[in-house]
Amino acid sequence: MPQVSIPYHAASFAQMGVLAAWEKHGHELEWGRGQCLALLDDGCDLNDPAWRAQLPWGPKVIATWNAIDDNDECHPVPPGYHGTSVGYPSSLNLDGVRGVAYNNHVAQVRCVSIVHLRQDESLTLARALHWVRDHAEQFHITAVNLSPLDDQAHQEPVPTAIDSELAALRQAGVWVSAPCGNNGYTDGISWPACQPDCFAIGATVPGRREVHLDHGAGVELLVAADATSSSNAFAAASAQVLREAIGTWGYRWQQDGDTLPAAMMAIFRRTGVPIHELATGRTWPELDLLAALDHVR
Repeated sequence: MPQVSIPYHAASFAQMGVLAAWEKHGHELEWGRGQCLALLDDGCDLNDPAWRAQLPWGPKVIATWNAIDDNDECHPVPPGYHGTSVGYPSSLNLDGVRGVAYNNHVAQVRCVSIVHLRQDESLTLARALHWVRDHAEQFHITAVNLSPLDDQAHQEPVPTAIDSELAALRQAGVWVSAPCGNNGYTDGISWPACQPDCFAIGATVPGRREVHLDHGAGVELLVAADATSSSNAFAAASAQVLREAIGTWGYRWQQDGDTLPAAMMAIFRRTGVPIHELATGRTWPELDLLAALDHVR
């Protein structure tokens, strides 16, 4: 790694083992190079310096799509605002500041009118996921940050048009995860995080190993972050790093799951730090990227 490397969020990166992973494995791994992360949100301003960046092997943004208007214009339209910044935690590589998988490419996909959904936009989300499936091989899309959320406390899945697309992506080996929500619910999590074949990502307080924000029983992994959109971004990027490590070091992931995404989640859960909450009596694993990498080393 270059000597000058500034973490996007120092407290979160320290708690989730990213800084230690950079230090220990920095010269063994390429930190997302050759993989593309699809960012599904409410639109991205491609004039933002982060997304105009040119890496030595090509542009940071290698694909765009608008599932609402069926074209490649992904610019946000009011009230949309969130998609420009949602990829910073995972993918930033600008002026020495780095996200978790800072060498990856991204595909910017506008699929909803606003990230905190005000109406049913499952059909455009399904079209966006189908676009990812159709273009995964072309762009080497290995992970999806499925950022939209409905801010409800779902205790069970809510069947919609996205379910078959999620299942197909899981079978194709593409990681898909979504944020649980930021409302403080303890009895449920947002859609689409509550759906089968979509990993539900919650959060712990940076600097403290304490669960916060939405953390119903459906949460599969906690990640240190101020908001679950960031925790999900960290998780998706960590999945790309772990995928690279599995391939580089020849780890036999089939012993951990029937698909590569399922196996990676199993590894994250097994190597994570247990976080117990007295009020609910629940215990969840908190992401430790270094421990996950050492497990497959």
